[in-house]
Amino acid sequence: MPDEFGLLKAKLSDRDWRMSSLYFVRDKGGNKALFERWASQRQFWRDQWYLNAIVKGRQLGLSTEIDLEMLDACLFNSNTRCGIIDRTVADAKKKLEIAKFAYDNLPDVLKEHIPLAKDNTQELEWANGSSIGVGTSHRGGTLQILHVSEMGPIAVEKPDRAREIVKGAFNTVGIGQMIHVESTPAGTGGEFHDIVQRAEAAQKQGRELSKLEFKLHFFPWWEDSQYRENPNVVVIPANLIEYFEELEKKHKVKLDPSRRAFYTVKYNLLGPDDIFEEFPSVLEECFKSSIEGAFFKREMMKMRSDGRVGPMPHDPSRKVNTFWDIGHHDPNFIIFHQTDGVRHRLIDCYENDGEGLAHCVTMLKERKEKHGYDYGTHYGPHDLSNTDWSSDENKSRKEIAASKGIEFEVIPRVSQIGDAIEAARRMLNMTWIDESKCARLIQCLDNYRREWDDKRGTYKRDPLHNWASHGASATMTGAMGFEPEMKPRKSRDRSSSTSPWAA
Repeated sequence: MPDEFGLLKAKLSDRDWRMSSLYFVRDKGGNKALFERWASQRQFWRDQWYLNAIVKGRQLGLSTEIDLEMLDACLFNSNTRCGIIDRTVADAKKKLEIAKFAYDNLPDVLKEHIPLAKDNTQELEWANGSSIGVGTSHRGGTLQILHVSEMGPIAVEKPDRAREIVKGAFNTVGIGQMIHVESTPAGTGGEFHDIVQRAEAAQKQGRELSKLEFKLHFFPWWEDSQYRENPNVVVIPANLIEYFEELEKKHKVKLDPSRRAFYTVKYNLLGPDDIFEEFPSVLEECFKSSIEGAFFKREMMKMRSDGRVGPMPHDPSRKVNTFWDIGHHDPNFIIFHQTDGVRHRLIDCYENDGEGLAHCVTMLKERKEKHGYDYGTHYGPHDLSNTDWSSDENKSRKEIAASKGIEFEVIPRVSQIGDAIEAARRMLNMTWIDESKCARLIQCLDNYRREWDDKRGTYKRDPLHNWASHGASATMTGAMGFEPEMKPRKSRDRSSSTSPWAA
């Protein structure tokens, strides 16, 4: 009837109505159910921008929301091309299945007016020229909407592919079109971490974004009403009571007893490391979790839980040692270290790429003048005996440094890298580190990991050589070479000191 047609046309012209009333999904039991938005999905619907960086916990439905939005855009707009990228093609296909299931369960009259022209596991294309394709990257053609899922793990496991996504797939999306990059966090480094950091900086500035900048969206676990547990059957330990009190005091996040009980159950199941990745309460927790396969995962997590990551001011009464990793065509990395003979403080670090040893020596002198560093021992790697590639002199790097007043103690090369890693682990267990001045070093230690074996689906024993290797190698140089000099020192007033050995 004409009046019914007019009503239907008005409804179908309302995108919010379509998203809330038209599409069916499989619920957690595998049953067909009308798509009813959760709070996180509605919030994203209201707040999304052209480019969106989405940091989230598990099972909040953001992928489903994005994929149904893409389906809706394809059905009700001609010549709209969409792409889905995930960790694997199989994972991307599962997201395409969400769109296919929703389309298959539309009213027949709509499917007759918008029929499928191509239907396979990697692409859906409709007669109106719109399509959704899946893969591990997109470079050719032009997309109007791109969905990149689990960018955090991709950036950690396959940084080259993450870089290809940024360089290739992102550039297939024109200005004013949409990119959604969503992920659980994974490590303090990589393309996803960088995107989130830039988006967070813009958010803190409170300025208007351009169409080429990402908007940050963070969805903590406690915003979802499903995450509750009976508080009468859960005993909350003292460390989590302190954690909940700190959340409320520092971040104004007040959790009721049922949410506290839920978090406690998950904490007991996942442990203190993985809980931040799966159920972050505040944004700053998201990148505290060490990545799978990381050599120093346990040590870095313990360092954080013990409060050994934070401000570590230079102690002018103690010598400053340096630990070096010297690259040929790779970056140079220098760590500034102080110790009481047992406990260690990493107070500063420096990295450069493309500069020779002479530049690094000049930098040491500049920091001595600026910060008052009184240098002790400079621990360098075995390749200091090599000639310096940036120098016209036919001298070794050690000789060049000596001529400029820097005497190195050269640490012999170990036959087994595992020995150096174990030495670094032992040292890190007694180490405090400056969170600001050593931010790059922290990223390296968090992300220094085993190489992934695609064929066997597991981690190899050997380390992956990437950007994180340099800070980790400098740490291992110091751990292998450092020998404490237990000399008597003048007594001093420790009551006002902020040093870790003051207590």
